[in-house]
Amino acid sequence: MNNIPTDGSNSSVLVVDDEPGMRTALRANFLRHGWRVETASGVRDAERACELTSYDLVVTDVRMRDGDGFEVMCSVQKTSPTTAVILLTAFGSVPEAVESMRSGAFDYLTKPVSFEQLQSAAARVMERINKKTAAHEIVKDAAREVTSNCGIIGRSPLLLQTLQRARAAASTDADVLIEAESGTGKELLAKYIHQTSNRSRKPFVAVNCAAVPEPLLESELFGHAKGAFTGASAAKAGKFEQADGGTLLLDEIGEMPLNLQPKLLRILQEREFERLGETRSIHVNIRVIATTNASLGAMVEQGRFRSDLYYRLNVIPLSIPSLRERLEDIPALARHFAERFAIEVDSAVPILDPSFVERLQAFHWPGNIRELSNFMRRVLSLHQGDVIDAACFDKEFRPLGKEQQSAPQLMPAPGIPIYVLEKMHLENTLALTHGNRTHAAEMLGISLRTIRNKIREYGLPPRRYA
Repeated sequence: MNNIPTDGSNSSVLVVDDEPGMRTALRANFLRHGWRVETASGVRDAERACELTSYDLVVTDVRMRDGDGFEVMCSVQKTSPTTAVILLTAFGSVPEAVESMRSGAFDYLTKPVSFEQLQSAAARVMERINKKTAAHEIVKDAAREVTSNCGIIGRSPLLLQTLQRARAAASTDADVLIEAESGTGKELLAKYIHQTSNRSRKPFVAVNCAAVPEPLLESELFGHAKGAFTGASAAKAGKFEQADGGTLLLDEIGEMPLNLQPKLLRILQEREFERLGETRSIHVNIRVIATTNASLGAMVEQGRFRSDLYYRLNVIPLSIPSLRERLEDIPALARHFAERFAIEVDSAVPILDPSFVERLQAFHWPGNIRELSNFMRRVLSLHQGDVIDAACFDKEFRPLGKEQQSAPQLMPAPGIPIYVLEKMHLENTLALTHGNRTHAAEMLGISLRTIRNKIREYGLPPRRYA
């Protein structure tokens, strides 16, 4: 039995038998092999012990004066599902053995028990424990690395798969395209790729292609010479130059105007460009990460995005699971936001009652983590108690579109000009989203740039709509 661990594994075992001599013998055997041992003299005694302590292994006789080992196993499965159970019996039979394994027993041994056979089974239990511990540590390390590097929080399998693929991408210099829903954390994933790459000590520069007015976007990206256009009183380096040696994030790449796409394609292919108003070529060493909440493939088919640029960007495609696909991460995210926003409002971190967390997990969060974050900020700002429970959720929860769904749908009167209806609809949607242009764009199915242009076109007060 050279493969039996005898170096003090420090794993725990509960020995259950109503015969004192057998309990003593089993206890001594396990102690010799480094186990921490407790004993119980029957079913009721074992059930009380399992309510107080979780064991790695329970070894129990099947037939005892106050019951049987199947009762013990049932109790163990309820209080500690990961605990292994080995059944011992002096009246072994094939049907009983089959039934015990079907019921979840780790092993089934007959008396008089061979200690060598018992320790072989115990060694297999330890092997299973060690594998689970190692897997758990890998998950914890991955989650800890994510949190420390870029603020991505979660341990769901889908998220960890995404991060594993992102780490693989980070080990290369290839350009990356991240397609995911709004609010899922595309910029955080881009930062994670940068921070886990060999460019981590160089700049990470981000530009939102939808947020910069179209006439200024070319200068913002490529820079300009002094006097290149009215107001260019000094030369300026663009985002590509600022990111030299590091990573450039092109957020909402689908909003890149068609007339600028050929110039972007050239940079991706040759890593060279000219500032506006200059003929001197500038070479840069950068990785480009592009993000979008739209399908660029669909935009190519619609003629709204160049196919050659799409293929050049889509070297390593990545996606991020929506929050409804990783509901198991909501408790950790909620705790994170509670701690963060408690600092903002200068209050103690409240306790999140399980009823509150259950409410969070029952909603599908179309706005993803951004929506959850905003909701948690509202709750932390308005709630004064030490505990946040289901009542707080019900009081503050206002899903986007709820008012719209409950509002009567009125047909407009014939003859009203289309532009008047469009303006009214835009104003109503912006009011519904409390002036949030991004949310309004998502509800209307148009781009952020279109929202901004319409606000200007209809003379709506721009400061009212953030």
